Formats: sequence, C-alpha cells, structure tokens
Amino acid sequence: MDLIRLEFRNRGNRIGFMPSTLSPRREQDKPKLLDQVRDTIRRKHYSIRTEQSYIDWIRRFILFHRKRHPSEMREAEVNAFLTHLARDGGVAASTQNQTLSALLFLYKEVLKQELGWLKNVERAKKPARSPVVLTREQVRKVFQHLHGTARLMAGLLYGSGLRLMECVRLRVNGIDFGYARITVRDAKGGKERVTMLPINLANGLERHLLKIKAQHEQDLIEGLGSVYLPHALARKFPRAEYEWGWQYVFPAANRSIDPRAGKERRHHLSDSAVQTAMKKALSKARITKNGVAIRCATASHPLDREGLRHSHRAGTPWP
Repeated sequence: MDLIRLEFRNRGNRIGFMPSTLSPRREQDKPKLLDQVRDTIRRKHYSIRTEQSYIDWIRRFILFHRKRHPSEMREAEVNAFLTHLARDGGVAASTQNQTLSALLFLYKEVLKQELGWLKNVERAKKPARSPVVLTREQVRKVFQHLHGTARLMAGLLYGSGLRLMECVRLRVNGIDFGYARITVRDAKGGKERVTMLPINLANGLERHLLKIKAQHEQDLIEGLGSVYLPHALARKFPRAEYEWGWQYVFPAANRSIDPRAGKERRHHLSDSAVQTAMKKALSKARITKNGVAIRCATASHPLDREGLRHSHRAGTPWP
C-alpha cells in the first residue's frame, strides 16, 4: 500500500503537481510595493524622471496615511491626500495633477484596482498668467554674458525652438549640417519632430563636436564609451551604444553609474547647469520682469520669444 502511494506521488510530480513539502510563494517573498511600481514603469518604458516623481508621490501618499498599504485604501483616502496638497501644501495645479496621475497609475497598473469617481477633491487653481518675453535687445545682453557650452545651448534654445530637455538629450545623429536641420527623436511624449539649425551656430557646433568626439574616443580606449539607448535599441544593436552617432551632443564632464543598467557611462549634461548659467547671465544683464527670474523656458520657442512683438507667417524661417 505504501508503495502504491509513493508511485502515485511520483507520477503526480512528473505531470506537474507540486510536492506536498513545497508551499506557494510566501507573502514576504513578494517584491515590495515600490519595487513593483518601479518594475511596471520600466516595463512600460516611462522616462526616469517620471519614475522618480511617481515613486516620490506614492511614498508620500503612504506616509500621509500612516504607512497603510494602498490596497487597504480607496477613493476617500485619495481624496483626502489630494485635498491636503491643495489646502495645506499650497501646491500648484500641475503638481496636484501629477500626483493624481501617479496614484491612478498605482491602482490601475500595479494593484489592478479601479478607483471610483474622485469627488469632493479641493482642486488647486491654475492662475492665468501672461507670458514673459524678452526683447531682442535684452536677448543680446544675455548672450554677452554666456560663454562656451552654455552659450551654444542657449543659441539652440533660442534659434531652434528646442525645449530644455530636448537640447540636453540631443544626439549626434540628430544634427544634419547639410540640410541645416535638427531631428529630435525622443521629444515630449516620445514623439519625433524636425526643427531648423541656425546657420550662425553651425561652425561653433562643429568645433564643439570635434572636441566631444576626441573625448568619446578616449573613453573607448579606456574600455568604456557606452551611452544610454531608449527602449530595446541596445538589445537589437549591441554595439550601437558605443557608436559616435548615438552619443550626446552635450555630455557631462564626468562619467557616472547608470541607475537602471548599473554600467559606468557618460550621461548628458544636467539641465540645472544650463539653468544656472542662464540665471547668472540674466543677473549680470540686470534683467527682471514681474519680479521673476527668466529661465531657459523664456527663449524656448520662436513664437514665445517674439510672438508679442512681431507677427510671423507660419512655415517661414526666422531671421
């Protein structure tokens, strides 16, 4: 009889039954909630900035409710947290919307739960503000106090209409000197667009790329020289991350560890470095409007910089 039971148990194991000595995955062996959120964000190819902001808001949501697990909370707790941000935190409307997006992502994509209608939420109001625009004379004064890489990047912001992050993430293969155009391959929302390359910046940009190429070749000699590639490009083309065309036009001065891949790479220049240089230039030029320091966003698009002073026919190049 014991032999029959043993044979039956062995047959059950061969056809896929779990042995009685093994138990299902224990609750403590599961990844932590924030690790699950991080894995889901990376699986959906969200940017690292979105990952950082979502993780931060979800953590603050949990701490606000005294470390209760989100699966135990529903619409009432989400309403309370959003109202707290607007009433007590005094956050902007965009910040509250970002928090709501993070919490909706948590419940829908990670916990697989649907939140009901979020009512009784005190929404932060977005004030109506007129755009702050620099005159041409003010732009000339600012550029007199910009030098080196900061001046070149500011020229691209002003002349090409690039957003700040589009400028710092610009790749070498996105610049076409022959057609005098720039292709932004990973623009806002993952879209691709083409804009113009100002002719007066072409020579300076070529000299800058020669210096950056020498730096990249030195990195290759040292056994490094790789760069972050979006999505699955690194897997499809294993050597692409070392190629010159995929390198950043404005790389950082020092190499650092990629937080996702764990590899030592040369990332792009920090956007805060460009903003700091612009702020200093504005201070030296003694330019203030409405008591607010004008940052790179002021000169980020041709329609913003001249739209209040000059009419312009769409589709024609700017001088």
